[in-house]
Amino acid sequence: MSVNEDTQTRPVAAPVSGIADPAPLGLAAFALTTFLLSAFNAGWMTHSSGLAWVGYAFAYGGLCQLLAGMWEFRNRNVFGATAFASYGGFWIGLFFYFQLYGAKLATHPLTAGLFAKDVGWILLAFAIFNTYMLLWSTQVNMAVFAVFLTLELTEIILFIGNFAGSSGTVKFGGYVGVVTALCAWYTSAAGVTNGMGGRISLPVGKPFLAPRV
Repeated sequence: MSVNEDTQTRPVAAPVSGIADPAPLGLAAFALTTFLLSAFNAGWMTHSSGLAWVGYAFAYGGLCQLLAGMWEFRNRNVFGATAFASYGGFWIGLFFYFQLYGAKLATHPLTAGLFAKDVGWILLAFAIFNTYMLLWSTQVNMAVFAVFLTLELTEIILFIGNFAGSSGTVKFGGYVGVVTALCAWYTSAAGVTNGMGGRISLPVGKPFLAPRV
C-alpha cells in the first residue's frame, strides 16, 4: 500500500478545541456583578455606599465576560459568544456611562429623573436583545434557559420601574435580579464540576428543543 493510499483509508480524528469551556467563567462574572447591582436595587446595602458593583462591572462582569465571549468564538459556539460578548459590553458600557455621566445626573435632584430614564432605555434595549436569546436558549439546557428567563423578567421590571420613577418597582426588580444571579451561579458551578469529569456532577436539564444534528 502506498503512502497516499494509507492516508486516504486511515480515519481522520475529529478536531478538538484547544481551550477549556469558558462558559462557567462568563456565567460567574455575570452572576457576581448582577448580584451586587441587584442587592443595591433591592435596598439591601443600607450600611454601604451601594457602589460596590461599579468596579466589578468593568473588571469582572465586563472584561471577563467579554473574554469568555471571545473564547466561545474559538469554540465555534455562536450562542455563547454572542451572549457573553454582548453582556460583557453591557457591563463595560454601564460602567463608563455611570462614571462619565450617570453619577453626576443621579446625585442632582434636577437631573435624577434623566438618569432613571437613561437607565430605562438601556434596559429596554437589552430586554429586546435578551428576548431572542431567551428563545434560542431553549436549545441549550434548562439551567441556561432559567438564566435568560429570570434576566428577561429583571430587565422588563427594571426598565418599567425606571421609566415610571417607581422605587418600589425597581426594588422588586432587584429581588428578581438576585434570583437571576443565583441561577447564573448555579449554571456556572455545574459547568465547572461537570467539566472536571469527577464524581460530583450537577444537573442542568435537557433543552426544550433539541438542536439539529
